[in-house]
Amino acid sequence: MTRQHLHILLLSMILIVMYSCSVDNYVPEGKYYLNKVKVVSNDEGVLKKYGLKDYVQQSSNRKIFGMRIPLSIYTLSGQDTTRWTTRVIRKLGEAPVLYDSIKSVRTENDINATLINAGYRHVTTEEGIRTKGKKANVTYYVNTGPRYFIRDIRRVVIDNNIRKVICGADTLSSLLHVDTPFDANLIAEERSRISKVMRDMGYYKFTKDDIRFVADTIQGSTNINLTIHIGWHVENGQSVPEPHRQYRIGNISFYSDTGLNSEGQDSMSYKTYDFFYDDKMPFRKNFLISNTHMIEGGLYNDSQFRSTFNGFNRLSAVSYSNIYMEERPGTDLLDTRIIVNHSKPYSIGADIEATNSAGDLGAAVSASLQHNNIFRGAETFTLKLRGAYEAITGLEGYQGNNYYELGAETKINFPAFLLPLVHQRWAAQRNVSSEISLQYNMQNRPEFQRHVFTAAWRYRWNTHNQRFQHKFDLLEINYVYMPWISQTFREQYLDSLGKTNAILKYNYENLLITKLGYTYTYNSLGTKEQTFGKNAYTLKFNIETSGNLLYGITTSLGSAKNENGQYIFCGIAYAQYVKGDIDYAKSIKIDNNNSLALHAALGIAYPYGNSSVLPFEKRYFSGGANSVRGWSVRSLGPGSYNGADKGINFINQSGDIKLDLSIEYRANLFWKLSGAAFIDAGNIWTIRKYEDQPGGEFRFDKFYEQIAVAYGIGLRINFGFFILRVDGGMKAINPAYTGRDHFPILSPSFKRDFAFHFAVGMPF
Repeated sequence: MTRQHLHILLLSMILIVMYSCSVDNYVPEGKYYLNKVKVVSNDEGVLKKYGLKDYVQQSSNRKIFGMRIPLSIYTLSGQDTTRWTTRVIRKLGEAPVLYDSIKSVRTENDINATLINAGYRHVTTEEGIRTKGKKANVTYYVNTGPRYFIRDIRRVVIDNNIRKVICGADTLSSLLHVDTPFDANLIAEERSRISKVMRDMGYYKFTKDDIRFVADTIQGSTNINLTIHIGWHVENGQSVPEPHRQYRIGNISFYSDTGLNSEGQDSMSYKTYDFFYDDKMPFRKNFLISNTHMIEGGLYNDSQFRSTFNGFNRLSAVSYSNIYMEERPGTDLLDTRIIVNHSKPYSIGADIEATNSAGDLGAAVSASLQHNNIFRGAETFTLKLRGAYEAITGLEGYQGNNYYELGAETKINFPAFLLPLVHQRWAAQRNVSSEISLQYNMQNRPEFQRHVFTAAWRYRWNTHNQRFQHKFDLLEINYVYMPWISQTFREQYLDSLGKTNAILKYNYENLLITKLGYTYTYNSLGTKEQTFGKNAYTLKFNIETSGNLLYGITTSLGSAKNENGQYIFCGIAYAQYVKGDIDYAKSIKIDNNNSLALHAALGIAYPYGNSSVLPFEKRYFSGGANSVRGWSVRSLGPGSYNGADKGINFINQSGDIKLDLSIEYRANLFWKLSGAAFIDAGNIWTIRKYEDQPGGEFRFDKFYEQIAVAYGIGLRINFGFFILRVDGGMKAINPAYTGRDHFPILSPSFKRDFAFHFAVGMPF
């Protein structure tokens, strides 16, 4: 056992002894502190299905890595509360949780109410307490009793028109069926579903209160006869009952930066719509119309109402929006007034960065300008400029020792689908956006000068529930231009002693990349929700390809080839490859303060046709804050390659296949701090065998022996809108070495095996 392991073990023993010996001193006489709380049931499946443990109103003190560290910190404070050190330590720690009989009764009542609603009409919950000294172990024993089921369903509807719907095809969509458990929550969902169906069919005043459920039990049986009553409509429960009425949309009016009072306002009419504004219309008329899903003369539809409201509110160019429906007296028409106020059009941002790349100090400055409504259709125009400088040391044989980078990016985001034959209302309902961007980047190093020109046309859209997100790259063109490479760099790396480094040479030549790609993302909580510390998962799938169209054109036309045997287009060689990635992450909630996170990712890219090597920008790298954290960024792999030539590892330590596996235990500490303990595994490999990457080729009979493993701990500071993260990883299995060095976990060296990472956001 190493000295580090002995220190950890000794610290753990000290904390345990300190906890067990001193907690009693902080518990008043006649009181007990909760040591354990359990919920058990005669039907164990019920515990998990209905989350009964979440209804326990008192939990024992928090555990971190299996120990009650916050409670142990609290016991270090002492008894003298007049001392400032005592008060500070107690704030950092956690006082003993004292048993509360009132909260215990509430727990029993909440568990019973939950199961009664689920159809267990005779459930009982009893509390059992075992005490020892000042400790109390509490167990809630849940006896569910028999469950009630629906034997028969009748639908009694007075209104003939509604009866045709509810008693007709709608029964196929019903959530309630014969032999369905008598679940009050399911009945509530059915009430909401029926109400939505009716409101989507024009019944504007139809509410859940118009639906009544009557349950008749059969004596001596667990069967229930359920009757669904829909009577006449009663406004606010006070008016005289009357038949339900279908409403149609009357006049639609838009109000921009003004109130609903039309006096003293500028106005205009266009088609059948009226527009009211103050001084100048901030939005185009067709933009407002196309984002309004309600149609004049059409039946009122609650889904269209909500999608219109949500659509306007999601736009950054809109500061406030609302919709008012007003019944026109004596008619079945609803006049609609839509308020859409614009936000400030301009925003400016700037960032200053300090960099340290392997001891080389530098700085970067960036500035951005954004216009939120450049064409008066909520289009977002963004312009970014960036400059960076770095003083490079340790280079010999080069004319200069400075590196600078200049970049510019401009893009326009349209809240619409810029494709023919796509109806804009369809696009607006799915939060579609189209993006056109242009980007230029120039890198001037002592070894070479590199220019990258990028143009892209992309689409993004979501589904109604915000769980599915789609991204389609219709076209992305990257042109890499290398106007100058120093003779020293060419001789040492690109063509050393007559031996060409294929990977390096390919990535330091002019190259054209034409990408077509699609990305699918699923978040079980919705795209705007974080899965951190919750029972949730995310799934991401990406596929992209490049060069196929150009290959078809150049081969069919018999175009010329360059000296490397590649077809050229307009005098430039182009890349041809296919690349696919899948990423899965799951968060498992243990309790309110502890969770477990799992992550698995696999990526495969294959160069073919006009390419024998993947472009540098498309290759995989391993190690770093979001990969195997025992290695620094881009320093692991491929396979068992040990990176003997430190000068070109940034190219050689790349591959065509990547595997990442992680498990991370996460615990809330105090304030905004949380801790983590993790185990990472993975590596990268090449599909083909390259002489400059010995041991890097993927082989089914060897790849599992080349999987690197790391372990470590980390801290996170959660500010809500972003998370700062610090991780320290140690190598456990190093595939670059054999023998004893293959397992550094057996003889760890902090200098050799440790990697420190600072990042923003969670690793997965």
